[in-house]
Amino acid sequence: MPKTGLLIAAAALSLWGMAGAQGADATPQAAPAPAFVIRSWPDDLPQSSVIAMTQTRDGYLWLGTLKGLVRFDGVSFKVFDENNTPGLSSSRIVYLFEDSRRKLWVGTEAAGILLIESGRVVNTGIGAGTPAGRLTAACEDATGAVWLYTADGTLGRYADGQLKTGPFGAQYLSVYRGLTAEKSGPVWIGVDWGVYGMSSITNADPSDPPVDQIIPPPVLGSTLDYVLASREGGYWRLANNRVEKWRLNQREQDLGVYPWKDLANVRVTTACEDQAGNLIVGTLNGGVFWFTAEGKFTQISTNQGLSHNGVLSLCMDREGSLWVGTDGGGLNRVRPNPFRVAEASQGQVVQSAVRDRVGGLWMAIPWSGATYWSGNRVREHALTNTWTVFVDKDEQVWAGTRRGGAWLGGLFHLQGERFELVRGFAAFDRDVFAIHQDRRGRMWVGTQGGLVVREGDGWKLFTTRDGLLSDRVQAIADDAEGNLWIGTAGGLNLLQNGRFASYRRGENGLPNDNVSAVHVDRDNVVWVGTGGGLARFKSGQWTRYTKDQGLVSDSIAYVIEDERGDLWLGSNAGVMRVSKQSLNDFAQGSNGSVACRTYTRADGLPTQECTQGSQPAACATDDGRLWFPTIKGLVSVKPAALQRNLLPPPVLIESVQIEGQEQNTQSLLSGWLEAIRIPPGREQLEIHYTSLNLAAADRARFKYQMEGHDRTWIPAGDSRVARYSKLPPGDYRFRVIACNEDGVWNEQGASLAVTVEPAFWQTWWFRAAVAVGLLGLIVGAVYYVSTQKLQQQLAVLRQKEALEKERSRIARDLHDQLGANLTQVALLGEMAEADKQLPEEVEAHARQICQTARETTRSLDEIVWAANPANDTLDSLITYACKYAQDYLALAGLRHRLEVPPHLPDADLPPEVRHNVFLAFKEAVNNVVKHAKASEARIRLLLNESTFTLEVEDDGRGLAGLDEKAAATRNGLRNMRKRMEDIHGGFSISARAGGGTVVRLTGPLRRTGP
Repeated sequence: MPKTGLLIAAAALSLWGMAGAQGADATPQAAPAPAFVIRSWPDDLPQSSVIAMTQTRDGYLWLGTLKGLVRFDGVSFKVFDENNTPGLSSSRIVYLFEDSRRKLWVGTEAAGILLIESGRVVNTGIGAGTPAGRLTAACEDATGAVWLYTADGTLGRYADGQLKTGPFGAQYLSVYRGLTAEKSGPVWIGVDWGVYGMSSITNADPSDPPVDQIIPPPVLGSTLDYVLASREGGYWRLANNRVEKWRLNQREQDLGVYPWKDLANVRVTTACEDQAGNLIVGTLNGGVFWFTAEGKFTQISTNQGLSHNGVLSLCMDREGSLWVGTDGGGLNRVRPNPFRVAEASQGQVVQSAVRDRVGGLWMAIPWSGATYWSGNRVREHALTNTWTVFVDKDEQVWAGTRRGGAWLGGLFHLQGERFELVRGFAAFDRDVFAIHQDRRGRMWVGTQGGLVVREGDGWKLFTTRDGLLSDRVQAIADDAEGNLWIGTAGGLNLLQNGRFASYRRGENGLPNDNVSAVHVDRDNVVWVGTGGGLARFKSGQWTRYTKDQGLVSDSIAYVIEDERGDLWLGSNAGVMRVSKQSLNDFAQGSNGSVACRTYTRADGLPTQECTQGSQPAACATDDGRLWFPTIKGLVSVKPAALQRNLLPPPVLIESVQIEGQEQNTQSLLSGWLEAIRIPPGREQLEIHYTSLNLAAADRARFKYQMEGHDRTWIPAGDSRVARYSKLPPGDYRFRVIACNEDGVWNEQGASLAVTVEPAFWQTWWFRAAVAVGLLGLIVGAVYYVSTQKLQQQLAVLRQKEALEKERSRIARDLHDQLGANLTQVALLGEMAEADKQLPEEVEAHARQICQTARETTRSLDEIVWAANPANDTLDSLITYACKYAQDYLALAGLRHRLEVPPHLPDADLPPEVRHNVFLAFKEAVNNVVKHAKASEARIRLLLNESTFTLEVEDDGRGLAGLDEKAAATRNGLRNMRKRMEDIHGGFSISARAGGGTVVRLTGPLRRTGP
């Protein structure tokens, strides 16, 4: 149902290129429709009636519906309602207005007037409780005060944070209540019965407005339908079924009677201006009426593609698009269509087009033949499978066809009204792809079977045998030096001075070997279109351009240059316009990409697929138009009439999510973030951004960089989210920039400071502590390793020293004991020989020799025992010592007792311990026999965990009056003590109770078993 009674105000748009440009008299005129490109969003809104609409200064389009306030960035809709937005007391939005301070005034159906400021919703307290109090109009005057007008006749003025209200015309019923403010100062109040003007607006009181001008309707009983301030001064007044422009109380312009006057149930609901100041009127049931300055109009309704004829709101955005909110058909975007389709070719596949001298167009339409179109005259020539047409310098018309079925194809020449097969061409391949005439006037034909040139009345063929890279010749062009460039299915050939040079795919060559187009520009630069991109050849250097450098497609069908020097490229993804300056800058290394504007169905083309495989393909006419063959007709555009979108698109960061949790608590506030902190342990970061390029939001391109993390800009294409799985702790700055459909970049973009807080183990103090600890560990390890190495070296030295000592000891023992004894034996032998006459002396000497020999044998046994490493055990020491004591004491005639545990522990004794303990023990036993004058001796072994003790006890005369300190000075005892100290053992001598002496020898014990 139409929402009658909901009246809207909005902003402005330009009508560039609404009508097809006229050329010379004979130039064919393109089809008149469609004049507009309309896109609809009928199903993406929370409710299909768009009652209010405005574009805010940040670039968003805001929509008022009966199910919420909607924010639109050209791609997605964000809905705010009373359930998800604190303070929004009603979801039924009927009016929207933004003032110069970026405050958004929101009129609800029955919950009053709301004010959105800095992302917060404030209720003004006006108009709540009844639909009669709804906001119907708002404006801002020259002083910056905001004026409000409600359906029940309440007039409000908001200035300096204060809102004052008063009734104005409230005592009378009025279907229309409007407000508008001129830049020059006056504020106009419109009601059914007239327009009231206030010139003195400074400190005006709405309870007693300073009305100084009254303009009643000219006819009694007529009503005012709408008032709208004009950007050029004055205001539009729609009343008494006429469209008029007024300045103060004088009518300045009369555009005549309403064009919708005679249409049933059509009335004015809203109006706005375009960028040129032309009036646009929205009506209920009649669609949109777009006026020109001369009073002519164009109706935009469902017949032209509008989704609904019930128009409730209008808004002209900054880029020149008209937005239409309908009563049940959702949202529409309306833009003038700069493209036209040749009337004789609509809906047909066109392969080739060329103009003649008088401005007519020849078209190759495979299923129709060769078609000539001039003015309103169309002449078709039935020629099966026509693939290319050409008009030479003598205005002779040529056509090339391809074989199909019974049709043999070939090269044809127009003779009168008929195309005749060219004489002598039947010998060549019948598939003709390209026709070209060089600067010298020679005709060249590209076929499936090679390159053919006319020489006199005959034809000559060049094939791969002559140097062509492929026999399939698809494109031909010649340069200023008279060289011929030939594009084939296998690469590019240059015919120069009768010889063929070749260029193929490679790092310093073509992007692809399948050459579909060759164009030599006015600067004698060669441009080559291939199946893998565009190539440029200048001064012996190749430059390649592909999608990686900014093109939207790598499949180039044809290349043509316009009057401004831009290149137009046909492709399967639309028609690309590329600035030649941008291409040259890239070739010289001063730019990293090329600026490419692509035109597709969204821009008014009947299709985005251009035909390929023919030459000539695209052409230009004298009126400045370019003509492009497509699969749905021959399409034209006038490049000079196309206005590039030079507005850098606003870029905003809309949302930041950490671990999927939204950080924006004020969703109404756009571009709210300046900084964000990420707590320790939370790694997933998502940053959602947008570009507010409403004219072509789907063709925006983005780059972003996390400074401090990303080394370069990251191309994001049309993606509107950046994801980081794990950022190291630190401070970063996220930046995002965007370009519009014409390649104009907003280099400033939007930015966000990001701080990733470290976990405690990632803090400097923890790292310092770890570093110090690690350093200490390294130092300790180095010290330990070095010490161990030194200990090992020391142990080796000690072992060597011990070995040397042991060898020295053995040598000493051998020398001292065996040497002395042997010397004694030798002396005794000599004495025996000298006393051989004295038998008694000889017998005495013999006995002494025997005794010395026995002592020598015992000493040698001790030396061998001490040197044998197999005896380095406690058991061996004790066994040997006890055996020695037993033999020695028995020989001396002393009673003795050995007290040794039956089981000795497994314990290794170093040789020096074993040797020193035994010698000290031996000395103690000898002292018992030689000095103690004892009758009995007792030898005892005591064990504990780490030591063993040998006790030698006797019942002799004791210390003979010496105390322990005096006894320690005796040589024998001192030697015993020294031996025990050398092995880190202990020595003690003490008196025995009851008489006698006790000697204790304590040595270290190292167990090897349990």
